Amino acid sequence: MAENRILLEPGNFYHIYNHSNGKDNLFENNENFRYFLNKYFHFVGSIVNTYSYCLMPNHFHFLILVKDKQEVIKAFRIKKPKANQINENTLLSWIIQLFSNFFNGYAKAFNKINNRKGSLFNDSFKRKKVEGKDYLVKLIHYIHYNPVHHNFVKSIEDWKFSSYKPIINNNDDRLSRNEVIELFDNLDNFIFYHQQRPDDLYLL
Repeated sequence: MAENRILLEPGNFYHIYNHSNGKDNLFENNENFRYFLNKYFHFVGSIVNTYSYCLMPNHFHFLILVKDKQEVIKAFRIKKPKANQINENTLLSWIIQLFSNFFNGYAKAFNKINNRKGSLFNDSFKRKKVEGKDYLVKLIHYIHYNPVHHNFVKSIEDWKFSSYKPIINNNDDRLSRNEVIELFDNLDNFIFYHQQRPDDLYLL
C-alpha cells in the first residue's frame, strides 16, 4: 500500500513524515518551527501520543502512537457533538482528516506570510506502521540523528527543533517522555544510545 494511503488505526505506532515541494523550505525561521509544532499538538494532540519528532528546514519526522479507540471516540465527540452514530470508517477517516487539516492550515499560513502560492508539501503526508520494541528504539534514535545525518549540525544536542533535548530536560509535557525512557530502560541508556551513530541510515 502507498505510504500516503495507510490508515492510522487506534493503538498502533506510526512514523509520520514528509518533505517540502521541490527545493522550497517548510520553515524559514525559528517562529515557523514553533508555530508548526504548536499547531501539530493543537490539531492531533487529543488523538495521538508523541514519542519523538524532528523538524528540519525542508522535511520533518514524527513517531506517534494513536490513542486507543475509546479515547479517539471521546475526542471525536468533543469535536463533533452533533455527529450521529460513529462507525469504524468514520473514525479512521477523521483521524486522517485531522492531520490533513493541520498540514493544510500550516501551508496556508506559511504561504500568506511569505507571499507564496502553490503546494508547500510534497504530496500528502507519508506514514509507516511501526511494530516491535527494537524498531521503535532504532527509529527514535534515527529521528533524533536526522540533523546530523543531513549536516545541519555536528551533534544531536545542537539541534533545537527535535524532541531529544525536551526528553532529557523533561520540559515538554506534551511528549510521552516516560514511555520513551522506558523503551531505553532508563535515561542514562537513552543518552548513551544517542551518542552512537545509527547503523541503518536508510530509514531516515
